[in-house]
Amino acid sequence: RREQARLKAGVVEEDTEEWQKDARFTGLERVGGVDLSYIKGNDSRACASLVVLSFPALEVLYQDCRMVAVSAPYVAGFLAFREVPFLVEAVQRLQQEQPQLQPQVLLVDGNGLLHPRGFGTACHLGVLTDLPCIGVAKNLLQVDGLVRDELHREQVRSLQRSGETFPLTGTSGKVLGMALRSCNNSSRPLYVSVGHRVSLDTAVRLVGACCRFRVPEPVRQADIRSREYLRK
Repeated sequence: RREQARLKAGVVEEDTEEWQKDARFTGLERVGGVDLSYIKGNDSRACASLVVLSFPALEVLYQDCRMVAVSAPYVAGFLAFREVPFLVEAVQRLQQEQPQLQPQVLLVDGNGLLHPRGFGTACHLGVLTDLPCIGVAKNLLQVDGLVRDELHREQVRSLQRSGETFPLTGTSGKVLGMALRSCNNSSRPLYVSVGHRVSLDTAVRLVGACCRFRVPEPVRQADIRSREYLRK
């Protein structure tokens, strides 16, 4: 908890890059995605995956998949301590081997500020790599009074077209993230939250710009490639 609080003090919740301030993200050329996929029935062996895609074309420029031995136990609210070290190593390998392909932003399959103590995986990875990071979750983390009740389901139904959103406001009054309908073909929203060095508005717009399907392409490709690696 102390370590989490120490790292959390380093989170920057606003845009820090020139490309973020541009409506079309002019200057953004490389978007990264990370994922950890476990071997079925074995929660200590996993494949850590980092991909970098071109933007706006969303073509894969780089991929790194490796098997890792996960030794830290799973503790709710502290998942990042179990998984992030492997993702940091993947980013560092890329920085050493092909620095020209370093992503300008990372999309993380998980949460950022939308977390019991406001410091999810996307924040943790962002602070340790000092890269802009965005949390993109497929399911709503029920914290600060956020629940998947009838009101929530009604709000989800109100999202009729891709790009439509509603804020995830906790009982504390703080907006922890946004529910985003990311494509017309899926009525199930994504839950987008700030990780590091990005504003919520920019995070939502960028996630939308990276979606061909429900899940943004950098996260989708990282997931596909890590599962394929495990299969092989």
